[in-house]
Amino acid sequence: MRYEGRVIKRGRAEGTALVSTKPLSFLGGVDPDTGVVLDPASDIRGASIARRILVFPTGKGSTVGSYILLRLGTSGAAPAGIINASSEPIVSVGAIIADIPMVDHIPLEGIETGDTVIIDGGTVTVYKQDGKKEPTGT
Repeated sequence: MRYEGRVIKRGRAEGTALVSTKPLSFLGGVDPDTGVVLDPASDIRGASIARRILVFPTGKGSTVGSYILLRLGTSGAAPAGIINASSEPIVSVGAIIADIPMVDHIPLEGIETGDTVIIDGGTVTVYKQDGKKEPTGT
């Protein structure tokens, strides 16, 4: 599948998707040294976001979350890229200062944990985890 979204932080990233259906707070919700999701209410609790394409509807929580993303970047535990249905300022600023490619206005239903995802500017290409080499649709 190929989607066109709005660029929040321009760049190119490729990796395995980690998909949450719930909003995510980085302050208290993600360990800034390891990238492991700590939020007990999260459907991806215990998973590491490090070097993954992190897909979630939107951010939530404290403005300090932007600095947690920066710290994840300096510790090597940041996601390779971020995809949101609708970005909000905390995650957007964090992606910008941590140099993490980010795009929003993407329908999250088309992406599953384990899919290979490429973010290239505002284009998101999803290769389904069944190993198909070509996008399954446009």
